[in-house]
Amino acid sequence: MVNSKFLFNQLIVLSLSAAALSVALQQAAAAQVPNSSNSAIAAQSVQSEPKLPDLGAPELPPLGEPFRYIPQEPKPPVNPIEEVRLVLKLRERRVYVYRQDKVQASFPVAVGKGGWETPTGNFKVMQMIKDPVWQNPWTGELIPAGPDNPLGSRWMGFWTDGKNVIGFHGTPNPESIGGAASHGCVRMFDKDAQALFEKVAVGTPVIVEH
Repeated sequence: MVNSKFLFNQLIVLSLSAAALSVALQQAAAAQVPNSSNSAIAAQSVQSEPKLPDLGAPELPPLGEPFRYIPQEPKPPVNPIEEVRLVLKLRERRVYVYRQDKVQASFPVAVGKGGWETPTGNFKVMQMIKDPVWQNPWTGELIPAGPDNPLGSRWMGFWTDGKNVIGFHGTPNPESIGGAASHGCVRMFDKDAQALFEKVAVGTPVIVEH
């Protein structure tokens, strides 16, 4: 007599074995059949991938020429007014025209006499007039432009106290050049005043030294 409990257990084992075999066969079949949807996606991704251009080997900078490859800070433009400056040396009775620390020209002058000394310090040309009209500061008389005008043919003012003005100018009295003869202004030969006028502009620095 076969034990019914034993048979029942055997049937269960056989059933489980058959089920396991069926699952194994299904997995093997699935492994042999590729996933068509995944394959299509993979093929599409391969076809749509863009090709990078061939840039070639990078160019190396030659020795001694870094400025071709390294960005440089732009240089500020040179201000022509600040590039030129005047230096008036009272003891020498001479004005020097400097351009970038080099003397470009110099001219003999007459300076202020005792009690009316030409002021020293750092100033700037603030007024430029061709053929100026001179007003007598004591009488108020106006002297028109011409050969008898005390300012000559050119005027370049650089100092003021709000009432009086001092500057470079020509003179009808060339014999005073080289001395201390004015009321503070800087007298020049008229031709020299004309030459200086062409070298400066409003804003040009003026340095007055002893």
